[in-house]
Amino acid sequence: MLTLGEGDTPLVQASNIAAQCGVDELWFKLESCNPTGSFKDRGMVVAVAKAIEAGATGIMCASTGNTSASAAAYAAKAGLQSFVIVPGGKIAGGKMAQAIAYGSTILEIEGNFDDALQAARDVTAQTSIALVNSVNPHRIEGQKTAAFEICDQLGDAPDTLAIPVGNAGNITAYWKGFTECAERGLASRHPNMAGFQAAGAAPIVSGAPVADPQTIASAIRIGNPASWKGATAARDESEGLIEAVTDAEIIDAYKLLATREGLFVEPASAAAVAGLMKLHRERRSRGGRAVAILTGHGLKDPDVAMANLTPNVIKCGVSARDIRAALSL
Repeated sequence: MLTLGEGDTPLVQASNIAAQCGVDELWFKLESCNPTGSFKDRGMVVAVAKAIEAGATGIMCASTGNTSASAAAYAAKAGLQSFVIVPGGKIAGGKMAQAIAYGSTILEIEGNFDDALQAARDVTAQTSIALVNSVNPHRIEGQKTAAFEICDQLGDAPDTLAIPVGNAGNITAYWKGFTECAERGLASRHPNMAGFQAAGAAPIVSGAPVADPQTIASAIRIGNPASWKGATAARDESEGLIEAVTDAEIIDAYKLLATREGLFVEPASAAAVAGLMKLHRERRSRGGRAVAILTGHGLKDPDVAMANLTPNVIKCGVSARDIRAALSL
């Protein structure tokens, strides 16, 4: 009754960079193919549907960008008001444009994502507005469907699942999905969960909240993840890991995905591949079959591309002769 066509995203095999990631077989789950360009749509459709069932008069979220875009879109579809609380001046332009286009009311605060989430919790606890951040269990139920899809697409769970970690709801959801797949006989094993935070926003890695998280990967610029316990449970129960990658490592993977695999992703998505590459460099790769979750599209944050990629532009005349000369043809 409420859908924008979310889910059923492609699983594409790497053509060129599997060896650099230290695995025998590498697949990319293209969550950028969801309606608003990120994985958030899987959980948001369930959260908004359940908000309607509960009689909510609107929905609210705190966001570094993708959640706000998704919440605003599904609220528009459902005829609900949406309110998004964002850290002022810290949201990628593509994501802010989406929230504006979908007609959401945007509240910019002086603070970080963690401050925004606390404010959203406080407001929704006192009103009939539903909180649709990943602390909402319906979000997790929606997002776990990607694990079912991977098992269906591959015929089994992979050996390793590489995923960016910000607020940590997604790694929690994937682990729940893979666990249920194994319980239901849809997979013969569980993957090792390999989560990767940005080095400047790595509270789970350091074991303590980060008061002022900093990273080029705005989607995972979170200092105190709401699903911290879920993420560490996924790590420990799967005999996996959660580690940090630097912004430089993220940008290297970001460039590699675009130029070698034809996949333009937002920086946070590249963290999963950067992590696999780091493990390989340090001779800690487990090999086998790996799936990397590419959580959002590169057009979410075009400023990063313009600032970090060198355009190959040749100025020349308009005639065929001019173009042949410019290309030495």
